[in-house]
Amino acid sequence: MNPLKQLAGQTAIYGLSSVFARILNFLLVPFYTRIFVDTAEYGIVNELYAYVAFIIIILTYGMETAFFRFTSKHSDSQLVFSTSLISLLITSSIFAITILIFYPQIASTIGYAEHQSFILLLGLVLSLDAAAALPFARLRFRNQALRFALIKLFNISVNIFFNLFFLLLLPWLYKNGKASFVVDALYNPEFRVGYVFASNLLASFFTLMFFLDDIRKSSFRYSFKLFREMIFYSFPLLIAGLAGTVNEVIDRIMLRYRLPGEVNALEEIGIYGANIKIAVLMTLFIQMFRYASEPFFFSQEKNKNNRELYARVLHYFTIFGVFVFLGIMLYIDIFKHIIGPEYREGLKVVPIVLLGNLMLGIYFNVSIWYKLKEITLFGALFATTGALVTLGINYFYIPVYGYIASAWAHFFSYAVMVALAYTTGRHYYPVPYNMKIILFYILTGVALFLISSSLEIERTFYRLVINTFIILIFTGIVVVKEKVLLKEIFRSDKNTEDNGN
Repeated sequence: MNPLKQLAGQTAIYGLSSVFARILNFLLVPFYTRIFVDTAEYGIVNELYAYVAFIIIILTYGMETAFFRFTSKHSDSQLVFSTSLISLLITSSIFAITILIFYPQIASTIGYAEHQSFILLLGLVLSLDAAAALPFARLRFRNQALRFALIKLFNISVNIFFNLFFLLLLPWLYKNGKASFVVDALYNPEFRVGYVFASNLLASFFTLMFFLDDIRKSSFRYSFKLFREMIFYSFPLLIAGLAGTVNEVIDRIMLRYRLPGEVNALEEIGIYGANIKIAVLMTLFIQMFRYASEPFFFSQEKNKNNRELYARVLHYFTIFGVFVFLGIMLYIDIFKHIIGPEYREGLKVVPIVLLGNLMLGIYFNVSIWYKLKEITLFGALFATTGALVTLGINYFYIPVYGYIASAWAHFFSYAVMVALAYTTGRHYYPVPYNMKIILFYILTGVALFLISSSLEIERTFYRLVINTFIILIFTGIVVVKEKVLLKEIFRSDKNTEDNGN
């Protein structure tokens, strides 16, 4: 099978499931931004989940990628899984016990002394999610994309169900004096935001139940020697993961401390966090690509044409990514209704965040070499540099430009990481990326967006018609530029079928 078709097929399975899952999960954004009319309440959700993003990286400490690497080359794949699983179960349990003992002190330290239960709930969520990380990784390595997708869908469906139950049904019953026994037992009108975290905890718990049989059937063999090798490989990935998370979420934490005192920081965080969600299609595309591509890149390592293949993957990734960018920005009149009216003043950050996410996707492609060469220290170096860019821009410019500075920090940090990974990779693992054509597509997409933005068309219908025509222009450019390459793909597929016959 054509390797690119294999990658596309796996990406499609992850993608279709992720699309459906994200659509389900994304329904919570219009729900939250209408339930939490006070933007500061949604700001709490965004800020605390920023902390969650950091801690889950620490709790999994790069073990998923180490599992991919060592399972690919180790003669006893079951020993690799068992060693990884036992390590994560032990550390997750230690973390859960720590949270149960010290959650009041932790809550006070980060400014949530009045909401200590939020910290307890999220700490337990993190423990359960870390314990499930390895079983999910093994599904990806075994190309069991369908089972992976169904479990993820289940997780999100349960989360949505309990959000609706706690934040919609119970308040309605409470307001109308119905089912008082149930309401009195389960509902506290003062808890509100806490029900978001309670729903997440229930979803994580029921999801882990799917893997209990896999965990039980594990050989529970453990190799300290293998663990040391895996930690040596994964520790730089932990540093890279932490630094990468700085790029993704530190702004929601820094906004609270760097905005001027007269500004309600939680309100600004709520507005910023809601508008970032509009970029979900780009985030989704990158996520489903990453799920499929990491095992794919490792599996193609021994292919004699692997480097040309990696270059073509980036080429097509960029084209599709620009289509996603244009699709969202040229139809922003539709997408803006995802969030409540109180949040729409922040729409100006959406194109910046989209381009930043596109840079992140390109980085995933051009940085795969350090994982293949097992020089993961470079991953830590690149991500740390990006994190320093993020921290610097947020620290110096949030007081002046607010969350606009945070959006630009996303873009510049990922652009710097792309430049570092690409230039360093040319020395250690040269891949024939055609960066000129990649830049051409990105700049063309940005130019078409700017042309659209400069047109002062008041009627929404006419604006959408013109923007549809602009997308068709980009489609025509792609067809003309890729005509030769498309012919080569179809010719190679035909030759493969002929040889098979």
